[in-house]
Amino acid sequence: MARTAPPARKVPLRQLLRAASVACGVQFGWALQLSLLTPYVQELGIPHAFASLVWLCGPLSGLLVQPLIGHLSDRVAPASPLGRRRPFIAAGAASIAAAVLTVGFSSDLGRLFGDDITPGKIRLGAILVYLVGFWLLDVGNNATQGPCRAFLADLTENDPRRTRIANAYFSLFMALGNILGYATGAYSGWYRIFPFTVTPSCSISCANLKSAFLLDIIILVITTYITVASVQEPQSFGGDEAEHPSTEQEAFLWELFGSFRYFTLPVWMVLIVTALTWIGWFPFILFDTDWMGREIYRGSPDNPGESQNYHDGVRMGSFGLMLNSVLLGFTSVVLEKLCRKWGAGLVWGVSNILMALCFVAMLVITYVAKNMDYPPSGVPPTGIVIASLVVFTILGAPLAVSNRIIFFDRNNRLSTSNSIVCCPCSLFNLFPCLQITYSIPYAMAASRVENLGLGQGLAMGILNLAIVIPQVIVSLGSGPWDQLFGGGNAPAFAVAAGASFIGGLVAILGLPRARISSSRRGGTHR
Repeated sequence: MARTAPPARKVPLRQLLRAASVACGVQFGWALQLSLLTPYVQELGIPHAFASLVWLCGPLSGLLVQPLIGHLSDRVAPASPLGRRRPFIAAGAASIAAAVLTVGFSSDLGRLFGDDITPGKIRLGAILVYLVGFWLLDVGNNATQGPCRAFLADLTENDPRRTRIANAYFSLFMALGNILGYATGAYSGWYRIFPFTVTPSCSISCANLKSAFLLDIIILVITTYITVASVQEPQSFGGDEAEHPSTEQEAFLWELFGSFRYFTLPVWMVLIVTALTWIGWFPFILFDTDWMGREIYRGSPDNPGESQNYHDGVRMGSFGLMLNSVLLGFTSVVLEKLCRKWGAGLVWGVSNILMALCFVAMLVITYVAKNMDYPPSGVPPTGIVIASLVVFTILGAPLAVSNRIIFFDRNNRLSTSNSIVCCPCSLFNLFPCLQITYSIPYAMAASRVENLGLGQGLAMGILNLAIVIPQVIVSLGSGPWDQLFGGGNAPAFAVAAGASFIGGLVAILGLPRARISSSRRGGTHR
């Protein structure tokens, strides 16, 4: 009679803590990217009307790269002592480090290619180097997301309690990386700490960005090493799980189109609200710090006489995003209770209307600032700055951090507490997965797709498609749309306010008020 193999020893919680630490390094870099790179690319000479085009790489690479890497990491047998996930995590981190070096030193490399470094001149060589680095950065981040998520899933082995603990650890590191990254972007003295970053082709603002990215590499290397060296991966998942991993992978683009004919009205409603929500969020994501530099501080990245004011505004915008991240964490604590009490559709709709009100407030602040007399120093009145920071902070509520994506447990019940942690936004990674703008729609989409007999991976792919298309539209159209109305960011924010408000009304009136219950109480998604 064959003896049954003894059960595998569970990974200690302290090792789960170390395994989750890579979230800090990845999110630190994303915070820098979000706050500093739209201003920097304009400093290199790309006009404001075309700055949004650079961000096309995010949705395009996320749609293809992340499912592919997740597919490979699930199905490639462990070929090294690192196991099946950690080689992908290490390779992704290495590509991120190479990318941020390329972006940070793009101005210096452009000079080697013959750029005219006179202030105000278009630096074609630096722009080309920057674009290569920026696209590599997005590919690297997307390539890291699936393995990060799957690594923790493997270690927790779908144990509800341990998964919740892993979620908390990962959330802690994401929040820490987010806050540290925005705080780094808000500090103006990095060039003094790293004086070698100031060069003839790299001014003080450029040197601050370069220094911040050097810090990013240091943090990323440390956290990646801690994660990779923290624990030995399970070499076998046992039985059929070796062939069918525990986390169902996101569907590829070509796998989605055949499912459209099965969609019911509730599925389409979820996708419509998701698309409208992202039409609202993406202009803010692209131009938040640029708005602070242009409209509030009345600066310009391509005008030497106004560049200092502009970069002061960018740093203040980064500070506002840091406050935003703090509120993200506090709000996420109560969101699950709100969803159980009010229903996911109502919470989603109210958050969209709150978004719309914040964007309208930004338009009002823009109008007031434009018609105010500033002191000779050019520093905006304190009241205008405080009002702007308040709006940035309040937007943290609808952007509340999700500690997890919601998925079906082994009993095919949709659960909020039995869920695996999600790396910074599953598709575009712009913020730590959005509790309202990502997890709630995923929960609602997954439950409806499941009723059609389709899988979770397909639900994720369908929802991601509803996120990608608006991002592509905004990337292509927001800059020219702003230019059509005289430049600045107000026209794009007006569209964002309208889309958010309509999405909120559709969510409130058109979506069932499905309540998401905690699996700790044995509840299901109703």
